[in-house]
Amino acid sequence: MTEGLQHSQAETGARYDVFHTDCPARDMVDHVTSRWGIWVLISLRSNDLRFYELRESIQGISEKMLSQTLRALVDDGLVWRNVEPATPPQVTYGLTEFGREVSEPLTELFDRITSRLSLLGMRRPGND
Repeated sequence: MTEGLQHSQAETGARYDVFHTDCPARDMVDHVTSRWGIWVLISLRSNDLRFYELRESIQGISEKMLSQTLRALVDDGLVWRNVEPATPPQVTYGLTEFGREVSEPLTELFDRITSRLSLLGMRRPGND
């Protein structure tokens, strides 16, 4: 009986079933759609950034959360990491080809939301 069992590798051309808790793709979906994962991917769409530049571009993220998010995205093959030997080390991050593919619809979603808010005349809190 293999019903409900998710194998670690899908057959060629088959899709993973992300609704199963043991599906390997589920972790990646969780990393991409996490509170900070989506912002890291969108921030890296336009440029490769050093750690501090990325932290500055995503307001509200702590160094700890940025480090954890980047580690997960690097492990998933969505983001690459380059360390230049210096004192202190200079670490640069960018999107892999796969990361660009995954971040494209996220950027489109972000653009649709901000366009809709602009059309509706929504204002940011505190801008009366």
